Amino acid sequence: MTLREQITALKDELFHLRRDFHMYPELGFEEHRTAGKVASYLEDCGLEVTRMAKTGVVGLLRGGQEGKTLLLRADMDALPIQEQNDLPYKSRHDGIMHACGHDGHTAMLLVAARVLSGYRDQLKGNIKFVFQPNEEDAGAYLMLEEGVMENPIVNAAAGLHLWTGLESGTVDICEGPVMAASHYFYLTVKGLGGHAGHINKAVDPIMVGSAIVQGIQAMQTRELNPLQPVSIVFTGFKAGYNTTIVPEQADLQGSIRFLSADGSGIKDSFYRVVEQVCSAHRAHFELEFKVGNEMVANDPDMTGLARAAALETMGNKSAVTAGLQSMGGEDFSEFARRVPAVFYFIGSGNKEKKTDYSHHHPCFNIDEEALVTGVEMHARLALKYFGLS
Repeated sequence: MTLREQITALKDELFHLRRDFHMYPELGFEEHRTAGKVASYLEDCGLEVTRMAKTGVVGLLRGGQEGKTLLLRADMDALPIQEQNDLPYKSRHDGIMHACGHDGHTAMLLVAARVLSGYRDQLKGNIKFVFQPNEEDAGAYLMLEEGVMENPIVNAAAGLHLWTGLESGTVDICEGPVMAASHYFYLTVKGLGGHAGHINKAVDPIMVGSAIVQGIQAMQTRELNPLQPVSIVFTGFKAGYNTTIVPEQADLQGSIRFLSADGSGIKDSFYRVVEQVCSAHRAHFELEFKVGNEMVANDPDMTGLARAAALETMGNKSAVTAGLQSMGGEDFSEFARRVPAVFYFIGSGNKEKKTDYSHHHPCFNIDEEALVTGVEMHARLALKYFGLS
């Protein structure tokens, strides 16, 4: 059978796996059921299975001859969202759903592992099928700490993401930056509590915090280079509990996202605005930055390999685009910073099937036909990497 015929024969199995994972979603580092099913499936494919990073799973396919090692990665975790879809396979776990496509990612890589295991004797090298926990909170670091890139040493990596913002039947692959670095900030503004009727004797942290929000937005639009995408968003602002009491402090948090290699200048400007606003209003502050993930940048050679695989998979040049850059974060960056890598997008948006909701929406769903494309992309890219296609 041809590669496509092999994948088509596994289509029902592919859909069943995805729907099963969708029905029983699990949050980051809690993917125990998912990991168990993944490990069992990989063992059935004849792979060497290792458990790591709490709930992570790695399946190693050793080729018939020695050579390089390619890492293929899927993420497994779900989100704390109540699903609003009315589907026979809707989430059975209250308040948790797969609203980002990770159920599809896991299913696609499993079926790709089954297909590629049939090429074991022809492989001049190895393939590591990496099923990562907790991508939504940058869990890749733990797999790296526990040696996922070693024994055997990984030489290249590839990953993909189902994308409802792209039409089903398309693939998007860009060279260079594709997903933003995502850094988080935690800011405490410390004022002086008091009576709302005697505000002149207090230092209002709510007013100071509001001035900081406005100052940061002005800094972003008036100071930073508009040709280098930056998004600074405040996602939390908590202060006070009573209508007559000026609180002691306000707690603010959010994210700084950028499509460049270094965001230190952005954070320096952020700090300066906070410091000067607080000084002007007699307040004090504590500010902490945390790295969620760094930018994902695609290697030129790996990008070319993926585009060649996409052209064969899609059979139509117009279905293979190169225009998607996202301010969303992806901790696949941890792999891409260490070896030549490519991360690309499989279109799964179909308005008629109601699969065009944005990621992290309670009505998020995917066009399952895109899963077939994803499996073929995994397989063709791997075969091309080892010179078998």
